[in-house]
Amino acid sequence: MNQEPSTLYAKLLGETASISWKELEPFFAKGALLWVDPGLDLIVVAEAVATDEGKKVAAWLAADKVAKLSETRALDLFERDPEMWAVVVKPWILVQERALA
Repeated sequence: MNQEPSTLYAKLLGETASISWKELEPFFAKGALLWVDPGLDLIVVAEAVATDEGKKVAAWLAADKVAKLSETRALDLFERDPEMWAVVVKPWILVQERALA
């Protein structure tokens, strides 16, 4: 099995950036944020969304590992203001709380 990252994975990784909740708030208001559970690789999820891997994405949605960002979670992020990772896969911005080192 080939363990080399795909070209798309590398492209998405290069487009991933650290961002604050304040910078994400306008996109939350538009309903454009997808929350990615910290246990998942943000780029693997972004790649699956970008390539329309429906079964994989549906399984994450069903397990609540990927979800449209809820008001409850948004309030928590507003109050704590953690450092976030984000990557754009139109029409979505996939976000994930950065793990503490």
